[in-house]
Amino acid sequence: MTTLDSAVDPSAPSYLANRAALLERLTELDAALDQARAGGGEKYVTRHHARGKLLPRERIELLVDADSPFLELSPVAAYGSDFPVGASVVTGIGVVEGVECLIVANDPTVRGGAVNPWSLAKTRRAGEIALANRLPMVNLVESAGADLPTQAEIFIPGGRVFRDLTRLSAAGIPTVSVVFGNATAGGAYVPGMSDHVIMIRDRSQVYLAGPPLVKMATGEVTDDESLGGAAMHAGTSGLADYLAADERDGIRLARQCVRRLNWRKQGPSPRTAVPQPPKYDPEELLGITSADLKVPFDPREVLARILDGSDFDEFKPAYGDALVTGWGELHGYPVGVLANARGVLFSAEAQKAAQFIQLANTSDTPLIFLQNTTGYMVGTEYEQRGIIKHGALMINAVSNSTVPHLTVNLGASYGAGNYGMCGRAYEPRFLFTWPNAKSAVMGPAQLAGVLSIVARQAAAARGRDYDEDSDAAMRLMVEQQIESQSGALFLSGRLYDDGVIDPRDTRTVLGLCLSAIHNGPVKGADGFGVFRM
Repeated sequence: MTTLDSAVDPSAPSYLANRAALLERLTELDAALDQARAGGGEKYVTRHHARGKLLPRERIELLVDADSPFLELSPVAAYGSDFPVGASVVTGIGVVEGVECLIVANDPTVRGGAVNPWSLAKTRRAGEIALANRLPMVNLVESAGADLPTQAEIFIPGGRVFRDLTRLSAAGIPTVSVVFGNATAGGAYVPGMSDHVIMIRDRSQVYLAGPPLVKMATGEVTDDESLGGAAMHAGTSGLADYLAADERDGIRLARQCVRRLNWRKQGPSPRTAVPQPPKYDPEELLGITSADLKVPFDPREVLARILDGSDFDEFKPAYGDALVTGWGELHGYPVGVLANARGVLFSAEAQKAAQFIQLANTSDTPLIFLQNTTGYMVGTEYEQRGIIKHGALMINAVSNSTVPHLTVNLGASYGAGNYGMCGRAYEPRFLFTWPNAKSAVMGPAQLAGVLSIVARQAAAARGRDYDEDSDAAMRLMVEQQIESQSGALFLSGRLYDDGVIDPRDTRTVLGLCLSAIHNGPVKGADGFGVFRM
């Protein structure tokens, strides 16, 4: 074993300043999560309970195995938008009858669970995760259909949700739907496209058009039960496979369906059955990352607090040392790690990363990317040395690697460094962000400075004087805009990650994800295309 040492001093002023800054960001995260958990607010929650109905997280708690974890995904979706935080739907991974499932639960306290652009994006991301990781999907349905004021944004792309359900089924990944109330219009196709459908007597109503629209369209006068009630679908249309007495009975039947799936994981079991915990306190993760993102930190201090036994075999430690690469285990699963050490990626780091990614694919080892990068180095010297082709080498390797990738943004993720370190565009299986992290084309000051230089050159080309006061105002405005739009909560609200997480939970979150990805095969790439050497 190669046990990592630690130089962290919890009494140092820099540590205490870093910790205070991160705790402030965590307070902001907690406030956003509280908004998501509040659903449509106290009035609508009280009304929902008064009808004898459960909230989405209450339904999930009954569905998953007792005392098992639930990894909620995209919890602050829609943050900063005109829609409620959480986007009127709860998604995540939970264990049902010993089977890891992707769970989607509509929140009917928010506009009746109507689908808006953010809830559509969140639901589609859940489907992507289920397909990529071979996770059975359980839909807890109660939705009024499309949010009509935004129908132009959701009608056409919304059809992919139903297509994706059928593709899960075609891939041998089971889908289960429990209908707790209305499933109207497009919402009716969620149970309609599912492998197993459970409806609740006197509660479920599934139809393409409700009685008022039927009357307007055809002149027929009908009622909810005849048109789409649970008993009708169980005994007449055949859409319902099981008829439940109440919500709890419906959840019991959902667990029964999952138990009978005879589900088996296709990936290997953990190599170490009883892994050792890290030798250092994860609480110290709060003071390791720098409050000032321009100040680098040693990612080995993070690895010492998330890897099993703090055991890490570093690869090429003396070469390209701005990028740390090496091997370890996390909750018993073998992993390869790529972690930025000094922000900038040079040619050596890019070449080292490409080789390491190839080795991981040769050994079928999942990769963890810990981002804290300002991008690839620029300047005449580095361009002449081939930074573009070396960066392309690394990005090629990331793009064509087929072992599962897990990405965590610990601090900064700027420019093409975001691509080389497996940002969202490169489809990691999961991507999480620490609350202090930022991501953008470049840092706020750099971006504002570039715009200033371009404006100065344009003024000089026209033979005009440059207005320094206007320039200062412009730079301040741009810096403030980029600062707000590169923050963790802003980006998570737009689903550019799968959630902002407390650094102290990093080991647990990655462990849950590693277990989930092993539902499917874990196999490296057979080829990488042409590497520009």
